[in-house]
Amino acid sequence: MQKFGIGQPVKRVEDVRFITGAGAYTDDLNLPNQAHAVVLRSPFGHAKINSIDTSMAQEAPGVIAVLTGADVEADGLGTLPCLAPVPNADGSEIVMPPRPLLQSDRVRFVGDTVAFVIAETVNQAKDAAEMIEVDYEDLPAVGTIETAEADGAPLVWDQAPGNVCLEWAMGDEAAVNAAFDNAAHVTKVDLIHNRVVVNAMEPRAALGEYDASDESYTLRTSTQGANSLQGVLGGMVLQIDPSKLRVFTPDVGGGFGMKTFAYPEQALVLWASKKIGRPVKWTGERSEAFQGDSMGRDWLTHVELAIDSDNRIQGMRVNNRCNLGAYLSQFAPFIATASPGRILGGVYKIPAIHVSVTGLFSNTVPVDAYRGAGRPESAYIIERAVDAAAAELGIAQDEFRAINFIPPEDMPYQHPLSFVFDTGEYNRNMEDAKRNAGWDTFEARKAESRARGKLRGIGMAYYIECTLGGPSEAAEINFLEDDKVEIITGTMSNGQGHETAWAQVVVDQLGVPFENVTLVQGDTDRVKTGGGTGGSHSLYMAAGAFQETSNEVIKKGKIIASLMLEDEPQNIDFEEGLFKVPGTNKSVGIMEVAAKAREVDELPGDFKEMFVDGLNSSGIYEYSTSTFPNGCHICEVEIDPETGKTDVVGYTVVDDFGKVINPMLVAGQVHGGVVQGLGQSLTENCVYDPETAQLMTGSFMDYGMPRADDICDIDFSYNEILCKTNPYGIKGCGEAGTIGACPSSINAILDALREFGVTAIDMPATPLKVWQAIQDGTRQAAE
Repeated sequence: MQKFGIGQPVKRVEDVRFITGAGAYTDDLNLPNQAHAVVLRSPFGHAKINSIDTSMAQEAPGVIAVLTGADVEADGLGTLPCLAPVPNADGSEIVMPPRPLLQSDRVRFVGDTVAFVIAETVNQAKDAAEMIEVDYEDLPAVGTIETAEADGAPLVWDQAPGNVCLEWAMGDEAAVNAAFDNAAHVTKVDLIHNRVVVNAMEPRAALGEYDASDESYTLRTSTQGANSLQGVLGGMVLQIDPSKLRVFTPDVGGGFGMKTFAYPEQALVLWASKKIGRPVKWTGERSEAFQGDSMGRDWLTHVELAIDSDNRIQGMRVNNRCNLGAYLSQFAPFIATASPGRILGGVYKIPAIHVSVTGLFSNTVPVDAYRGAGRPESAYIIERAVDAAAAELGIAQDEFRAINFIPPEDMPYQHPLSFVFDTGEYNRNMEDAKRNAGWDTFEARKAESRARGKLRGIGMAYYIECTLGGPSEAAEINFLEDDKVEIITGTMSNGQGHETAWAQVVVDQLGVPFENVTLVQGDTDRVKTGGGTGGSHSLYMAAGAFQETSNEVIKKGKIIASLMLEDEPQNIDFEEGLFKVPGTNKSVGIMEVAAKAREVDELPGDFKEMFVDGLNSSGIYEYSTSTFPNGCHICEVEIDPETGKTDVVGYTVVDDFGKVINPMLVAGQVHGGVVQGLGQSLTENCVYDPETAQLMTGSFMDYGMPRADDICDIDFSYNEILCKTNPYGIKGCGEAGTIGACPSSINAILDALREFGVTAIDMPATPLKVWQAIQDGTRQAAE
């Protein structure tokens, strides 16, 4: 095994830069003579714009320009696109309204963009923004799913009657109906998937620069993939040749899906830079993140399970109503429909599944992918329903799951809605998790809690997700003069540790010194194509691309090594960084071969053209199918019945991520994901007033982010059950922690409250909700 190769817990090399203050985020970047911009945002959830008077703002000290929607229209800029439409169930097109960069006639959510003020300083731009007089005519609004779908509800878009954007379905409805007709027992559960604000540590920012000499643009901005943004902003919004736009992403302080998408401010700084002839910088503040960043979740679900006399689930029926917000964000229709729909039913052998989805417009911030992108909702649906069924049937929650698991001998397993699961040992992972969590000794801990006047509950969830990759990923490996090995790919780290993990992959493939490897990412001038980071696909896509590239390096290296070792290329072997002639002691290291390959003038004539770039090579890995990370989460909670306060006192995870490249990085990803999931289930809740669509939770004063003392130590382990659809057997891990945390924690709370007759509680399970559930249960028992 290579030192620092695959499977070793190598410390993150990028952390030295980050913890010593040497990281460079978008707001750290500045250009000579740059101006600063501020966005004027709508204070109304829904309003007609009668007029916009910018005259006072234009005359304010330091102001360079004040731009409005009329200017956007005059310059012929495009709108922000939705890139993932889905057909309605009847085959018709969904409603896809435009989203201009700046609104000129109507605003549709609090935070909608109205004007862009550019000044010498940020404070001057802020002062000028306050001088803009906008004549708003307040209109009736809809702030929730319930108000949006109510009879006679105000319309967000005239072309969307009933505020319906889409009506989508998947599955064999007839087979599902037959399963319910023959069921011995039917379980029905209603669920709320609460809306959450992403709140990445680093707010969004953008620095735009226009070069009149060649009519090119440069955008420096925080993203999860520069290449996709180049196409969207360049080709669709600015309506230029995308190659004329360079997108550069420095260090990124968290993304969680939200930084995948194009936003108005990114296009506005580029456009404004051209108009004023200077670089323009915009940095969002935390309050703007609450009002302008895409949000996550916000569904209402009704789910039913049809169970036979042997306690096996034979059918599943799901109806989701999804709040899409005021506009369709980039992937919003897919996130509400096919992304979760294809994986409904989880790890259970359910022959018939049908899901229907209604996507609704509302006067709220648009909703899109948030860590898990529909798969946490899918897992929450099945795992809450499975737990409810077990309780209704009087079967232990682990036993009911074991009865219904897809067994290993059924692999590959054709899921009834879409995918083929290639590998999975679900019962093994569950039993390991039970052992690690002390499942069999829980009753003793419960008794100890009761002696202190506390309630204790234990909950389980078994998740599976389908990663979202494709269609391909490219990579380059360059051997530089100073013996550095430069690796390039189109993924984009936003906290995952790519600089470390990608180097480990290349070290394993080529045996180059780990400390010599540097990663280039996030620059469309250097990275010509790439799928970015999201959907837990980055590792297996990048590893596949680096393998293709490494094979090309080795192929070229054998030619050079044959000259150095005086043998034929076909007689040269390569292993752990050495080119060798088998059966002899003749060998030469890859770095020596790379140096020789750079000496093009000294190579025989036939080789000069072949090695004009030395050993430098490129390759492309083609996506074939999704992978299916899975695992068992067990959460243990203690509740104070007097206050409803819930403490997470135990958390255990056993995952199957296929081949693990770096156990330390994987543990970090799981820990962070679990905390995000527990945040949603226990503390986080984005609330809009139902009738005015005013944002009621617009700061950390009102929005409950999870804190360190809300979380216990997390016991994490894994079983390497390799997948069969990519070279390394990697399944992916970035979103898994979040997917299992919500159902396991809510199931644990319900287990603790079961003695009060409580069978349902909605996220977030705040102290008030838990206390009220106890009071309601006590009162009903007394009656």
